[in-house]
Amino acid sequence: MLSTPQQLSGNLKEKLACEYLEKKGFKLIERNYYCRRGEIDLIMRDKDYLVFIEVRYRKSDYFGSALESINYHKQKRLIFTAEHYLQQTRSPLASRFDVVAISGNEANLCINWIENAFGT
Repeated sequence: MLSTPQQLSGNLKEKLACEYLEKKGFKLIERNYYCRRGEIDLIMRDKDYLVFIEVRYRKSDYFGSALESINYHKQKRLIFTAEHYLQQTRSPLASRFDVVAISGNEANLCINWIENAFGT
């Protein structure tokens, strides 16, 4: 299946975010978990937490920052998708939502990790 330049860039940023968090001790459980109402970029384990991670990238802040792009409706879709995942897996771990916001151009990327960014 052919990928658009945006999909390729998104995949690269998700990989970068995953590697960044793995260096901090996270363990990858699943990438790109889909259900009918949404997608979660990364699902990882951080000690005793199951962490649902949204990865956002913006080359510039002209149309808003990467963090600003996660509005109320996006949060609700992420929460619904996480609940779907938890129903399917019945994980005994406590869960939280983290955001990895990446900005800048390819030669000078800035990674901003927000732990427990929002919740139910």
